[in-house]
Amino acid sequence: MAVPILSDTHSLTGLHQIAETHHYKAWFLDQYGVLHDGARPYPGAISTLESLAAGGAKMIIISNASRRASTTLDKLKKLGFDPSLFSGVITSGELTYQHLLRRDDPWFQKLGTTCIHITWNDPSAISLEGLGLQAVQNVEQAEFVLVHGTEALGLPSGHSISMKLNEIQKILEQCAAKKIPLVVANPDFSTVEMGATHTMPGTLAAGYEKLGGEVKWMGKPNKIIYESAMAMAGVDASDAIAVGDSLHHDIKGANASGIDSVFITCGIHASELGLTRFGQVADLSSVHALASKYDTYISYVTPSFTW
Repeated sequence: MAVPILSDTHSLTGLHQIAETHHYKAWFLDQYGVLHDGARPYPGAISTLESLAAGGAKMIIISNASRRASTTLDKLKKLGFDPSLFSGVITSGELTYQHLLRRDDPWFQKLGTTCIHITWNDPSAISLEGLGLQAVQNVEQAEFVLVHGTEALGLPSGHSISMKLNEIQKILEQCAAKKIPLVVANPDFSTVEMGATHTMPGTLAAGYEKLGGEVKWMGKPNKIIYESAMAMAGVDASDAIAVGDSLHHDIKGANASGIDSVFITCGIHASELGLTRFGQVADLSSVHALASKYDTYISYVTPSFTW
């Protein structure tokens, strides 16, 4: 179990310090801000994965990505990562797809099949194929809202039309007024990609809740994704450790599931910690203050995913 950061957080110079103890059988790894920035691997990330694998660790990607698990593996391969190093991939997008497909959860059973679909501009990013859903443009026809992205509105044809964030928010205001439930397939508020911070679907979902709308959060920090990862790895919480750069999503999610955690400081919180370059060591008192702000507990802290 993770311990309060103010009493016993261990600062690491590299992940070998805990990997070589062989205490953790499974490592649950975030991708953006930990392994890569969306365009290239971070320095040392690939060799660190290889070292962990050589030590017998089971590594599972757990990601608040809208895309399905197979797409995530394909992207990692294109970035230079060896897919065989991972025991599996669980994305919030995959969990969303499976729940919409199976409808074995009472909440999902009541959703209906017509939806306002907020997605990405990239037409290949998200597919609703096989789910029996119809994307509609008229709020009056929608039985629920499905949020995969923050850039476009899905059309009945399967294509999408690009929209500005404020235009999307106006549509969501109409949906909230009608008390239409919302499913968010990516709970992240923001992400770091190629050094820039981008607004993510979780921001839209949080705004929807403030409007009084009902939201089903699929992914971190909810237990659903960590429980799936533990089942995939065949371990319980005491044998697992989660590595992430988001205190609200990665670390808080690990806390809720009773899993130890490694907080990567050179990710999404780098500017809040006053960091200006990759690998720079954060002041521990600043880390303490930030963890308190987000009401999280951290087991270990290190600048980056390096050995």
